[in-house]
Amino acid sequence: MSGADTLSEKIPVRVYGGPTTLIEYGGLRFVTDPTFDPPGEYPMPLPGDHKLVKTDPSPVTAADLGRVDAVLLSHDEHDDNLDNSGRALLPEVPVVLTTVSGAGRLGGNARGLAFWQTVELQRPDGGTVTVTGVPARHGPIGCEPVSGDVVGFVLTSDDLPSVYVSGDNAALEHVKEIAERFAPVDTAILFLGGARMAFAFDNALLTLDSAQGADAAVMLGARRVVPAHFDSWAHFKEGRQEINAAFTEAGLADRLDFAR
Repeated sequence: MSGADTLSEKIPVRVYGGPTTLIEYGGLRFVTDPTFDPPGEYPMPLPGDHKLVKTDPSPVTAADLGRVDAVLLSHDEHDDNLDNSGRALLPEVPVVLTTVSGAGRLGGNARGLAFWQTVELQRPDGGTVTVTGVPARHGPIGCEPVSGDVVGFVLTSDDLPSVYVSGDNAALEHVKEIAERFAPVDTAILFLGGARMAFAFDNALLTLDSAQGADAAVMLGARRVVPAHFDSWAHFKEGRQEINAAFTEAGLADRLDFAR
């Protein structure tokens, strides 16, 4: 087993459908974008009869996850990233890290992270985990008034390899900025799926597609890529097959870990 493989084994990651993952890091348990509702429809606050459609049930409930020390919430305004069951979980955890605007809407234990802002969380062993808010954009340039603010996260600690959580990001230029500060990244949890909606931004990408995910992996120098948020919702245009194909074509198939 290589040294890189040994390091990565220190960072257990499990994907639970959609954007919801469990990351065990420095003795702390982080959950990303919690979604546990059954399949259903969610009206969108836009002109016209537009809905987000959840197609597959979540494999776990919030209670199944056990202790959660922090939620990494890329944004609070879309039901496919924070559904009704996910909202019910938030008051039960010590801290919710999210966008500055989202923290204002959620209140309570929510703490906003601007891009490049950091917060330190205490590890059970007396050390610390640094969470850095990193840039993300949920669509083409200028999309924020419609799609809202989004933030990604990087987890670092003195004796652990780094973890990047992309959130709903469609901007490779932001990935490049993140790589300039943090590469090489050990584990990159990339929200993929090539999300598009015909009525939104002329059908532009709202998240990275599979080929862009492979590009992001190269930029980041990621030793392991854990794809997330590519299934369970109708607006994703690419799934596991397309991700496998793109990473294989790029010579990166050995970096993929679907973590199911």
